[in-house]
Amino acid sequence: MIEAMSVEVSKQVQQTSSSQSRRGRGASPRSPEEKTARRGTLLIAYGHTTVDFTQGAIAALMPFLVLQGGYSYSGAAGIMLTFSLVSSIIQPVLGIMGDRWRMRWLIPVSVLLSGVGIAVIGLVDSYWVVAALASAAGIGVAAFHPASASRAREVSGGDHVLMSWYSLGGNFGFALGPLVVAITVGIFGLQATPLLIIPALTGTAAVLVLNKYGAAAPVKKGGVNEDRRDDWVSFGRMSIAIICRSIVFVGIGTFIVLFMHEYRGVQEDLANASLFIFYIMGAFGTAVGGYLARRWQRTAILRWSYLLSIPLLAGMFLIPGPIAWVFIILVALTLYVPFSLQVTLGQDYLPQHMSTASGVTLGLAVSVGGIATPLIGALADRVGLEYALLPLIALPAVACIALLGLKDPTIRKTTTVAASSK
Repeated sequence: MIEAMSVEVSKQVQQTSSSQSRRGRGASPRSPEEKTARRGTLLIAYGHTTVDFTQGAIAALMPFLVLQGGYSYSGAAGIMLTFSLVSSIIQPVLGIMGDRWRMRWLIPVSVLLSGVGIAVIGLVDSYWVVAALASAAGIGVAAFHPASASRAREVSGGDHVLMSWYSLGGNFGFALGPLVVAITVGIFGLQATPLLIIPALTGTAAVLVLNKYGAAAPVKKGGVNEDRRDDWVSFGRMSIAIICRSIVFVGIGTFIVLFMHEYRGVQEDLANASLFIFYIMGAFGTAVGGYLARRWQRTAILRWSYLLSIPLLAGMFLIPGPIAWVFIILVALTLYVPFSLQVTLGQDYLPQHMSTASGVTLGLAVSVGGIATPLIGALADRVGLEYALLPLIALPAVACIALLGLKDPTIRKTTTVAASSK
């Protein structure tokens, strides 16, 4: 009996390995369920693109509010802080609500709300109305992520590559926001902000299609046991790593243009390109992380990514000359490889509270860094930006320490099943 079970398990492993090998060679999906999963994931990923477009766009609008709208620097910073705080506070709360009630209707509503918020900003003169609009956009962003991450997990069947597509969509939208704002508002002025609602309208349509024709039979990949108890300790340790990454990620995104211009001698226009390169290469890193997770444990990938980022950050901040561009690319890759993996790990650590896990992991990914960035700015005023960025090098090391010994819950489950069959 045991030998028969062993032969059967061996056949299943060979079939799984063969299937993954075919996917690795770029073969087309073998079943209607896989096609449905891919189609559903692409729809929710595009919705993610349009929502995170808002996050990139609202940051890019701040200089125009100063130059064209007559706002002070502190006034513009206050609007941005309002957006970040509202998003960071509401997102975990909505995640908790999502664990109690299925709120799929919230996905299209949140996409539309995020777009409306930034589209009207350029049409009003009142500072408080602009702050309220930024808050509305922040609520839209916050409402989208917990619900959409759970939905993405559902339609993708937990496949790491498909989940990386979901995260990739958000990364691409984040990078696209400043570029579109530069083209539209930069040419036509603040009165052109209504054009920024176009992505949200298309994103709303995409997620409505998903709700109507959603993946009724998601792909089952195995390894996910929703009957397990929540592992809050492991989730908390991973959250420490996410906080460290968030501070580094937002800190670089905020100051990389000034750093390249002032300390690497790059012309202002070319220095602006460094931020776009950082975001785009980060999007590529997110996709790489999904493929790596098909071969290695997610926790091991996280540890190695953060470990590799330490010397790369040191090289970017300490080595002069044009090699800084190479370090920007490599730092972006190592910082973004863990992005989607931390979302799925959080969901697996809290199988009874997946929406809460999604809200916390995605909320911490940006909001904590946004709150910590003013401290970097204050330090830069005292000692200079070049030295103020150096503490960021230590944060990936803290993340590595937090992740030491952390186990992938799907690996633990597989090991337990194998042991019980002996």
